[in-house]
Amino acid sequence: MDELIKGMVSLSWWEDLPALLVAVALMAVLLWVFLPQRRHTIYNTLAFLAFCLIIDLAGAVLNVTGFTRVAHGLGEVALVGQGMAVIRLAGLLLFRLCLPLVGITTPGILEDVLAIFGYVVWGLIRLSIAGVDLSSLLTASAVVSAVLAFAMQDTLGNILGGIALQLDNSLEIGDWVRLDDLSGKVVEIQWRYTAIRTRNGETVVVPNSQLTKNRFVVLGDLSYPASGLRRWIWFGVDYGVSPTKVLGLVERVVANADIPGVAKSPAPNCVVMEFAPGYVHYALRYWLNDLLQDDPTDSAVRVHVLAALQRHGMRVAVPDHRIHLVKEGESHWERVASQERQRRLKALQGVELFSHLSETELSQLADRLIYAPFAKGDVMTQQGAVAHFLYLVTEGEAESWYQAEDGSRRLLMTIKPGEVFGELGLMTGTPRTSSVLARTDVEAYRLDKAGFEDIIHSRPEIAESLSHILARSQQQLEELRRQTPVLSSDEEKARRRADMLARIRQFFSL
Repeated sequence: MDELIKGMVSLSWWEDLPALLVAVALMAVLLWVFLPQRRHTIYNTLAFLAFCLIIDLAGAVLNVTGFTRVAHGLGEVALVGQGMAVIRLAGLLLFRLCLPLVGITTPGILEDVLAIFGYVVWGLIRLSIAGVDLSSLLTASAVVSAVLAFAMQDTLGNILGGIALQLDNSLEIGDWVRLDDLSGKVVEIQWRYTAIRTRNGETVVVPNSQLTKNRFVVLGDLSYPASGLRRWIWFGVDYGVSPTKVLGLVERVVANADIPGVAKSPAPNCVVMEFAPGYVHYALRYWLNDLLQDDPTDSAVRVHVLAALQRHGMRVAVPDHRIHLVKEGESHWERVASQERQRRLKALQGVELFSHLSETELSQLADRLIYAPFAKGDVMTQQGAVAHFLYLVTEGEAESWYQAEDGSRRLLMTIKPGEVFGELGLMTGTPRTSSVLARTDVEAYRLDKAGFEDIIHSRPEIAESLSHILARSQQQLEELRRQTPVLSSDEEKARRRADMLARIRQFFSL
């Protein structure tokens, strides 16, 4: 044993081994504690170091037994391996622990390149110490490198491309990119390739050289003042509709609607793009904040735009073509019109407000109803707005919300098919006392003051029966807003009815 120890000491590199082990132990402990996600790498590096120490020990044994030259060769090999292990641990400590503490984040390829550079430099140093002529070695290596570079030029181009992509931060993991007809999220950047996951769940492997040679688009760049991606929704409307009305309507509806994926800021805006054959071509531009849901969000926005145009009587136009067709029978259109009239009459007959009207008057009202669809999330009426019409819901549900002076909001009621809202605005011109939002897609009819004016002027006496119903509706609304019953005497009820009757007479100039 004494001879073995003497043989170890006689090898010069064994004198520095204790200091080396202490340094390795300190770095390994720090990395193990503060970088638990890299423990597998730390474990492999320590295992490699242990293997090098075993080779070193074998060299010491051979040195004792007289195989001095073999012992020194094994010792040099072991020393090179030990240096590589130290460089690996030092690189992890610098790039993964120290630099992030001072706010510096470096790409993984830079760490790998510098580590390989350190390995090469350390190997050359040990060869020089061992007496190898580096000039002749480098000359021979240059020839071999030239041959390998020519044979592997595509692979080297991909590797250098991967290094360039990460060093200049032009592409990072998590970016959404578009390359020709490929669009997806960057999930991995390796030495040779970049992996892009599409919205269909496919992972496309793109060589790095292709990314460095060709143009690609980074979608939703976070460095841009407006986060997200701007999308375009195209539609056309007849020339008979004022562009100012179309622009204001579409912008207001989409901005107020609760559509998942549509950013509130910057606000959506609508522009006139061109005058096409038979229609004006518009584009609604909005900012998408969830790039994975591009097509579903576009679809939802189109639904809201179409519903808004339809309920305001604006027809979505198509290109104007002159085509000779066989005229469809008039009986068909009469049947369609009759079915629609019956649907409207049935809806009106179920409304208490119109229970005192005759069949003729109901039929007259049915002709004045305007089809008004809403998409889920649309604002149907706004609290405080002045609008002289009511809505009759036929399909879907809506919610009535009251906003108090302190800014708090409270749900008053759910409006179901067969129910109306806005009757006070129709009959008295009173501003909206609550906001109504479409809880689902809603189909409704709108009746304005002009549609009811002829009937009430021809029969002014129905104003009194209407005042009873409206006074009761107003009292119920007050109870909902206060969340307490409103106790009224007979005199108070009579006063309410008289006040309501006076307001109806004044509003319709009876």
